[in-house]
Amino acid sequence: MNKEDLVQQLANLPIPDIRFHESIGSTNDEGLAWAEAGAADGSLVVAEQQTKGRGRLGRSWVTNPGAALAFTLILQPTPAEMEHIGLFSPLAGLAVCLALQGMGLPAEIKWPNDVLLNRQKTCGILAESSWEAQSLRAVVIGVGINVAPSSIPPADQLQFPATCVEDHLGRPVQREKLLQEILAAFFTWRGIMGTIAFFRAWEERLAFKGESVYLKNSGNEVLTGILLGVGEHGDLRIHLSEGGVKLVSVGDVHLRPVDYFEGSGS
Repeated sequence: MNKEDLVQQLANLPIPDIRFHESIGSTNDEGLAWAEAGAADGSLVVAEQQTKGRGRLGRSWVTNPGAALAFTLILQPTPAEMEHIGLFSPLAGLAVCLALQGMGLPAEIKWPNDVLLNRQKTCGILAESSWEAQSLRAVVIGVGINVAPSSIPPADQLQFPATCVEDHLGRPVQREKLLQEILAAFFTWRGIMGTIAFFRAWEERLAFKGESVYLKNSGNEVLTGILLGVGEHGDLRIHLSEGGVKLVSVGDVHLRPVDYFEGSGS
């Protein structure tokens, strides 16, 4: 992968500028710094390797050279999008899911910010914001996708079973083309983010919907129930085992199917 190939592959998308790095600490850190320097909406950071990649809550994200997709999209939300600012992360998840499904793969969205193949993690998403005083300057959306087998971390570093695109597809993947498909879906669905159609598309691809799940927070408090879907602000709707429906907000929460909980004891 190189910048010239990326520019050619992404030429028909609303991306005003691309920064490509053979190796970088974190594409999100680069995206935040670029946003503070005035990056235009749709600017893109892509890296072959991340040495300090991270996921939600500061967890590390491994990006080995040539094995994955690691990129950050910089967004300048419109006034209308400010009403749905928390939906940019699920929008990215939907875009990745649609691109993988377009390749014939059984992709699902694991709330709040992962994409699964056959219920194994292949993509993580991290949304972060740049602020100036009390005003939002920009939102950056970092996406990491395991493409080749060497992108999968060792088992002792995993918090959830992981896989990669090529293992399920059975052939090599042109990463530039996959990136183009993801970004095309992102910009298409961005225009209807927060609509009934958006939530319907999200729920149709929501992992574990209608199944027994458990949620455990950082205090080791556990909720169990049936996963119903997502609310209008992106909260998870759970029909609790003891009765009643609860909305769970994004935070330090682990979502697992009940059989995973019972089998792992964690």
